[in-house]
Amino acid sequence: MGIWYPKGSSFDLTAFSDAGHARCIDSRKSTSGGIQFLGDKLVSWMSKKQSCTAMSSAEAEYMALSTSYAQSAIAILCNPVQHFRTKHIHTRYHFIKEQVENGIIELYFVKTEYQLADMFTKALPKDRFKYLVRRIGMICLTPAELEVLAKESA
Repeated sequence: MGIWYPKGSSFDLTAFSDAGHARCIDSRKSTSGGIQFLGDKLVSWMSKKQSCTAMSSAEAEYMALSTSYAQSAIAILCNPVQHFRTKHIHTRYHFIKEQVENGIIELYFVKTEYQLADMFTKALPKDRFKYLVRRIGMICLTPAELEVLAKESA
């Protein structure tokens, strides 16, 4: 198994990140989701319940930045004046802010309809989920199709 990059392929790292604020009905903890591409190839994805309870969706997304990048946290990162409502966010999450200030990382807001990380943070309607699966370059195979592929590679 491997990823093939033809000559002249892009090696830009692109990441999508989102957080579902207080999605766990038992603990009210948020779920971080992220997906990363190297060029146009999917190389990593994750979905994880956050270890602490976020007080807002902005805080949940800002915490998701420690593993990827997020939406409303962009406003916190790009604003040089720290807003009084964000002072409770733990300093360990501010390393991304430093990376933005140093020009190492560029952050962009991604509208929901283009947010590939949504599939890792919340339940979605079947059509929306299938659309996102196609967008990330994956395909759904039936057990019969998997069996044929297994026989071909043996």
